[in-house]
Amino acid sequence: MGYLVYGDGTEYEIDDRALAHLKIVIGSKLRRQEGFFVSWEHRPEDGSGRVSVWVSPAIPLQFRFVGSKPPQLNRHWLEVLADSSFGPRGLHLVSEAEADKMPPVRSNGA
Repeated sequence: MGYLVYGDGTEYEIDDRALAHLKIVIGSKLRRQEGFFVSWEHRPEDGSGRVSVWVSPAIPLQFRFVGSKPPQLNRHWLEVLADSSFGPRGLHLVSEAEADKMPPVRSNGA
C-alpha cells in the first residue's frame, strides 16, 4: 500500500498499483492547470464510506509508494480514469477489475 499525501500532510492509503495509475492521470490534468475532485470508496473492512479531495496546481500533492518496483500500467484503466475526470463528479478511482468491465473509451475526434 502506498499513500496519497495531500495538502497539509493528510495521508490516504491507496494500493501502489492504483496509486501509480492515479499519478499518471492526475499529473496530466495538473500539467494543464486543471482543478478537479478525486474520489474513491473505502473498502468495507476499512469502515466503508467515501473520500473526495479537491486537487489543483496550488495544493501540494505527493505520491508515496511502498513497493520498490513501478507496476506495469494498464492503458485501458488509465483511459477509464482519465475519462471520468471530465465528468461533473471528477476523477473517480475504480478498481482495475471494474475498469476492465467497462467499454473502451472513445478518443476525441473519433
